[in-house]
Order: sequence, then structure tokens, then C-alpha cells
Amino acid sequence: MKLLNHTISYLAAILFVVITGWAALLYYNLLDEIYDSLDDGLGNYKMLIIQRLEQDSTLLDRQGFGEHNYAIKPIKAPLALAQKDVYADTLMFMENEQELEPVRMLRTTFRVADDFYELRVINTMIETDDLIADLLYSILWLYLGLLASILVLNNILLKNTWRPFYRLVEQLKNFRLERQEPITYEKTAVVEFKALNQAVARLIKNSTDAYLSQKQFIENAAHELQTPLAISLNKLELLVEENNLTGEQLRLLSGAINNLERMARLNKSLLLLSKIENKQFSDEEKVNINALTKQLTEDFEEQLTYKELQITLQEEGQCEVRMNPGLANILLTNLIKNALIHNRQGGFVNITITPDQLLVANSGSNKTLHQEQMFLRFKHESANRNSTGLGLPIVKAIADLYDFKVRYSFEEQHHFTVVFNPASTEK
Repeated sequence: MKLLNHTISYLAAILFVVITGWAALLYYNLLDEIYDSLDDGLGNYKMLIIQRLEQDSTLLDRQGFGEHNYAIKPIKAPLALAQKDVYADTLMFMENEQELEPVRMLRTTFRVADDFYELRVINTMIETDDLIADLLYSILWLYLGLLASILVLNNILLKNTWRPFYRLVEQLKNFRLERQEPITYEKTAVVEFKALNQAVARLIKNSTDAYLSQKQFIENAAHELQTPLAISLNKLELLVEENNLTGEQLRLLSGAINNLERMARLNKSLLLLSKIENKQFSDEEKVNINALTKQLTEDFEEQLTYKELQITLQEEGQCEVRMNPGLANILLTNLIKNALIHNRQGGFVNITITPDQLLVANSGSNKTLHQEQMFLRFKHESANRNSTGLGLPIVKAIADLYDFKVRYSFEEQHHFTVVFNPASTEK
């Protein structure tokens, strides 16, 4: 829900409560005025009747209402002296309506000579249920009219006021640090929007500076670390080729070379992770997962032969994904390499490709792995010293970069699944 409509929802609720309270207050005020007016009329009519009785005593015989709106009957003196004027609502049968209708009645007493009489005077009044219905419809139309007016005002006038905000949000959606695209800010007279523009400009500048600084550090580290490692490895390998070394010296040199090679792989993996997380792989194109998988399985043929592994590739459709080709290669390489390294001698690797996902299953240990720690850095699930512990974290980083889903499960074999289009698999 947009901010404008979100505000209207609160305003509509508050307006409903206010108008409902106002309608109830109006209803009781109207009733009070109606009763006051009726009571004044009944009191005046009482005085006219009593004055007329002084000229025409035959009116004392009208004990029923009949065609008149008053009735008189004699009462005893103690009862008359104790009674006061009483205004009350009652019902009376109306001939024209053929039903009981509400009337307002004044019950009072008066004295003629030594006799006392009770006078009842009635006057028709509006039906409260009709009044409530009419008032309800009027208030409902008032509420709907006010709400419609607010909606029109909101979508015509206020929408123009909020245009700078929406344009800024649209630019921020498409903003990428690696592209270094400038953000344009619309001129606005709203103080809050000006403050927002200034805050966004400072944030982008700080983020861009930090990104460029980190990118430069990574590039420098890639060059400065890899070069001395390569030189050290080369010199140690030359030293091993000397014939005057003892067996112990060769063992020590071999250990040093293995550690340097592992350090070089670790350095490359960490640099790769940093580049992925900093989104430095901006070039994208359609990558055919089927063709790339076939190529990689051929590249790993020697390792497969060495460990006597049987690999099968099942294609249930063509899978094409838009991503960086280099990262696609690294993603598949790490998954297949993981299945080879952490496999048993004479085992198998089964790869299944569908239009939306890639499944790599392999034989290995007969126990499930820790799914929570599977994609954490430097978490070794095996005793293989050649493993850097960064293969699967790199897979996870690439998947997160493109909103893929990576899952692990164990059902007599280890399954690693990459879902390239999560929305389609969830339907």
C-alpha cells in the first residue's frame, strides 16, 4: 500500500469515528429540540382549553379523545393535588394509518368550582425510527462524499506534491554502486523532501567512496599477494629439483610448498568472495547451464578416473540463466568439485538439469551434514586438508547475488540443489 493510501486509511477510520459521534450528538440534540417544541405546544394548548372551559362547560363531558386531541375526566381531590404536569411518550391508534403511532401526551389537573379534573392533551410526533433512518442515510452520504473528496484531492493535488519522492525512490531502486550512475534530485519546496535529498546524497557519496576504496584494496591485494606467493613457490620448486638435498629436507620443502599452494588458493577464494559481495561482476549474458555442465564434466575426467567415480548427466530440459559467465563457471565448478572431493573411492556423481534448477547428488559419508554450517566460511565437513572451506560459501554468495536458492538434503546420498527461478518452483 502506497503512503498516500496508507494515510487515507487512517483518515477514513478517524473520520468515521468522528462523524459517528457527531451523528449521535446531532440525533439527541434534535430529539431534545423536538420534545421541547412539542411540550411548549402542549402547554399552550392546555391553557387554551382551560380558558375555553370557562365559556363552555360542556367540554367537561369529553372523556374520550374521539376527533379531538384532548380528553377530560373527573378525579378525586387528593389525587389531583398530588399530581403535577407530566409529559410522556405513548402510542395511540390512528385511523388513517390503521396502526399504533407515537404521540406526545401532557397529563395535568385543573379545578372548576369544587371539582377536580384530569386533562390529557396529545400531539403527534415524528417516529424516531424514521428519524434515525433518515439521519443514518444522510450521514452515510456525507461520509462517502467526504471520503471521495479526500481521494480526489489526494490523487490529483497531493500526488504532484509527492512526485519528487517517488522519482527518487525509483532511481534508488535501479542504483548500483558498480555502475556509478548519478542520482538527479528534483527541485522541491517541501522541507522534508529537501532533507531527504541531502541525506540520500551524503549516503550515496559515503557508500561510493567506501566501495571504491574497498575495490582498490581488493585489486591491490590480488596483485601484491599473488605475486610473492608465486615467486616463493617457484623458488621452492627449483630448490626441490636440486640433487644435494636430504630426504628430511625434501619432506620439509614439500610441506612448505603444499602450504603455500593452499595459501594461494585461499587468497584467490577470499578475493573472489569479496568481489562477489561487492558486486564487481556486472557483465551479464544468457548462460546455457547444460552446455557448461557438459564441458566441466569433461574437464574433471582425470579426477573422476583417479577416484574411479561414475558420473551421469540427466537433462530434463534446457536451462538458461542470465548471469555473469565467469561466476556461472565458478558456481558449477565448485558444486562438481565438492561432489568429487568429498566422495568415496568408486562412488558416483549424478547431475540432473531441469529448466529451473540444477541438482548434484553424490555418494559419500553415510551421515547427513550440518545444514546450518554448510555454507559458512572455513567450516570443514571432512578431513581433506586440500579443502579451503570456501567452495560452498562461494556458491552461496553467487546464488545470493542473483537471488537463486541453494538447498542441501540427504536421502542415502548428498543432494545439492540450485534453484535458478524460485518463483516458478513455489507455484
